[in-house]
Amino acid sequence: MTTTAAAPGISQTASALRRLYFTRFAFAIVWALVTIATAKEISPLTVVLFVLYPLFDVGAAIYDLRSTRTTSSPTLLYVNIVVSLLAAVGLGVASSSGIPAVLRVWGAWAIVAGLVQLVVGVTRRRMGGQWPMIISGGISTLAGGSFIASAAAANPSLTNAAGYAIPGAIFFLIAAVRLGRAAKAN
Repeated sequence: MTTTAAAPGISQTASALRRLYFTRFAFAIVWALVTIATAKEISPLTVVLFVLYPLFDVGAAIYDLRSTRTTSSPTLLYVNIVVSLLAAVGLGVASSSGIPAVLRVWGAWAIVAGLVQLVVGVTRRRMGGQWPMIISGGISTLAGGSFIASAAAANPSLTNAAGYAIPGAIFFLIAAVRLGRAAKAN
């Protein structure tokens, strides 16, 4: 086991990210459970839930930006904000075209957001606690491809897309716990 001695800026950033990751864990678990229960068909509630997830991602990226401005480059977080806003709008529009359209937009968003998460995690490795974010970003990218492919199935379903949040939530929880060491350093 290695111990990371963090600089004061990194310690404060790790503490802020830890709070964010715990919040993202809780949101993703609740969102997944409610969405899985309602994702049998496209209803107004299902549309709201699918639009809400990338909007929550926007809020998380804004919090991340404010918390990490002194310790990292904000460019990828701005990319994530734009991509997630476009995904929210795209999901709202796609919902009128049916489940395959929603799966294609959701999949495209998962790919791009996953790549951003992976790269951000790599750039934050020195802080500690980022391997779960790197792995989660890679899984999100692969899952996005599977959502796009499943849109062509004979009877496509939103349930797997809703379940996508559960592994991400678990990785956020692991990262939050691991960031505890960096947050307490100083």
